Amino acid sequence: MDSETSPGTPSAVRLDHRQVRVLAHPLRLRLLGALRVAGPATATDLAGKLDTNTGATSYHLRQLAEVGLVVEDPDRAIGRQRWWRAAHDVTDWEPTDFDDDPDARAAIEWIQGDQVRLLAERAERWFAARPEWSPAWRDAAGMSDALLHLGPARLQALEAEMWQVLMRYREESVPDESDVQPVHVFLAGYPMIGENR
Repeated sequence: MDSETSPGTPSAVRLDHRQVRVLAHPLRLRLLGALRVAGPATATDLAGKLDTNTGATSYHLRQLAEVGLVVEDPDRAIGRQRWWRAAHDVTDWEPTDFDDDPDARAAIEWIQGDQVRLLAERAERWFAARPEWSPAWRDAAGMSDALLHLGPARLQALEAEMWQVLMRYREESVPDESDVQPVHVFLAGYPMIGENR
């Protein structure tokens, strides 16, 4: 955790050009996500969880470590076994951070596209499993949308305010409360293009 971060406050990294190019890989994104969700793990554990081989997993963990996105967790090491953990809780960037670097811009566009694919995948998984969940969960989980008329400054303000709400809920979460589950919340706001306005 960053020294400036208090307990319960997520640590964040603002991606630089090198980090974004390394992160724009399907397995690397999944590895970082798995470490953030489940906590420290070995390459063998992650390979089993993500249905890949240990050699590839180790290689991609080292690539993430070279740019500071994951770090070894020496307190958990046993013999030659390496444990890894996410170096930060949250990844941050602005698309304009990469306007001067076509490769980094392409990488961030791929990452954003992967976020959309992940949303669709997780939503489909929920829809398939929903009948097995309690009525409380079936009513609580889902998505909604709203059409707003905003300029860029107000959209940024809205996103910042919603992010603050999400972080407050994260800090206030009670993991030992009954019926608590990891919940992935996506935040998106885009102009409507090519539709009647």
